[in-house]
Amino acid sequence: MTKIAIPHWQGRVSPVFDVAGRVLLAEVVSGEILCHGDLLLEAEDPHGRSSLLSSARVELLICGAISCSFELALAAAGIGVISQICGDIELILPAYAADRLSYYRMPGCRACHGPARRGWGACKHRL
Repeated sequence: MTKIAIPHWQGRVSPVFDVAGRVLLAEVVSGEILCHGDLLLEAEDPHGRSSLLSSARVELLICGAISCSFELALAAAGIGVISQICGDIELILPAYAADRLSYYRMPGCRACHGPARRGWGACKHRL
């Protein structure tokens, strides 16, 4: 069982987590998706947002772009991040449950096509 948060806007993954207003909360249990509704992201700073998600027992954030400061704050709170994902929410959740999220990777993900923060060939976005 994994509790997931996905920032969204107009039925799609929000392009940038840092400025997203809400996240969809869902759980994947044995391939089944259970949606739990939305969580308003009232905090705007990295530590406030990571604290909010941690309080909601989120284990994984699936998002579009995310800045290093937000990603580091989430990691410090024990929340995993799969970034550079785009598409309709109704397609992203089943894709995650079926281990096919790579289909929804943003085009031109620099970390996947060049010297990533962890060096050549060390893409953290491999799914």
